[in-house]
Amino acid sequence: MTIITVSTPTGRLGPEQRRTLAETLTDAVLVPEVGQFAPSARAGFQVHFVERRPDMMAIGGRLLSDSGPDTDVMVIDVAVMDGDWRQEVRTAVIERILAAMADACGLAQPSSAWWVTFRVIDEGSWGSSGRVLSVLSLLDTGVFTEEKAQAIRAALGV
Repeated sequence: MTIITVSTPTGRLGPEQRRTLAETLTDAVLVPEVGQFAPSARAGFQVHFVERRPDMMAIGGRLLSDSGPDTDVMVIDVAVMDGDWRQEVRTAVIERILAAMADACGLAQPSSAWWVTFRVIDEGSWGSSGRVLSVLSLLDTGVFTEEKAQAIRAALGV
């Protein structure tokens, strides 16, 4: 289970950009998380787009509404279930997310004011369908590579 929340100023992303990002941001996390491209695993991913008026966001101590039209602020928050999130895996996810954002926005590179936060939700702290979920119950679904399943078990000490 993964939730990606993209917070932008109102109107920054159009419907086609959001359609593209719904898929590319999902895959930016999915591939490093499960160890392969597994379309069936997409059902466990949600992407939320949150827009805020420019007077509800600030950078450098100034409201965006006071900063001018060239200020391009975004925050992309990624919340994932506990698992194999070594630094190199986190780095790959963050770089893939920023590349997907730049591509969808038609830019050669991401803005320095686009920030990604990456949060791991502790085992036993994620719930759905009236119960607590565990990444361990997902390991035998066939979406994880065997190498990735072993790394997750090792990371969780099981």
